[in-house]
Amino acid sequence: QVQLVESGGGSVQAGGSLRLSCAASGLTFRNMGWFRQAPGKEREGVASIDTYHSLLYYADSAKGRFTISQDNAKNTLYLQMNSLKPEDSAMYYCAASRVWNYHDRLLKPSTYTTWGRGTQVTVSS
Repeated sequence: QVQLVESGGGSVQAGGSLRLSCAASGLTFRNMGWFRQAPGKEREGVASIDTYHSLLYYADSAKGRFTISQDNAKNTLYLQMNSLKPEDSAMYYCAASRVWNYHDRLLKPSTYTTWGRGTQVTVSS
């Protein structure tokens, strides 16, 4: 059974850090990504990775603050988030796709077919 399980969310003050984890089971994936959705807003891509070539892609809002990485041995995806801001508060989701996609699609939710249930991140000012 294909499954993605996120963990690591929590409440932090602005300027703090969190590391999210996504444990994948059942299959190997070509592309994986982190997305977030705040109340009343659309789901948006934060960071993604081409797992075959370790190519990384970031939304402008994440560049310089967030780092996506993978541990192939553990089949786990990570998102290190530093210098967190209140506007980073959202439910964060891990997503995966088994097929290759053009890089300009890797931060679009519609690219991904497998999703986790999310982990909440709350950043207070």
